[in-house]
Amino acid sequence: MPECDVHLVEAVTYLALAPKSNAIYKARLAAAKDVKETIDEPVPLQIRNAPTKLMKGLGYGKDYQLAHATKDKLTTMKTMPTSLEGHEYYLPTSQGHEDRFKARLEQIKQWHEKHPE
Repeated sequence: MPECDVHLVEAVTYLALAPKSNAIYKARLAAAKDVKETIDEPVPLQIRNAPTKLMKGLGYGKDYQLAHATKDKLTTMKTMPTSLEGHEYYLPTSQGHEDRFKARLEQIKQWHEKHPE
C-alpha cells in the first residue's frame, strides 16, 4: 500500500465482472471428499522429492517426467494414488471461458488415449 491498491481494485473488478460457474466449487467439494476418504493413501513415488540418498534409493522421484520438456507438454506419468485414478473433479460448463477449458481437457484425454502408459 498505497502502490498496490490499484492492482487490488483491478483484480476485484475483473472477478466481479467475470462470468460465474460453480464447476470449480463442485470440483473442490469432490476433491475434498476424496481427500477425507483416502487420507492414508501414499503419494506416488515418482512425484516425491528425493533430497537424500536414502529417499533416492527408495525410489522417490524415479521415472519422474517433466511435461515442459516434451513436445506436447504432456506426460504419461501417473500422479494420483491408485485408488483415485480415473476420478474427475473439474467438469467445465459452457459458462464464460469454460468452453475453452472443456475443449482443452478433451484434447488432453484424446492425447492420453493415443499415448497409453
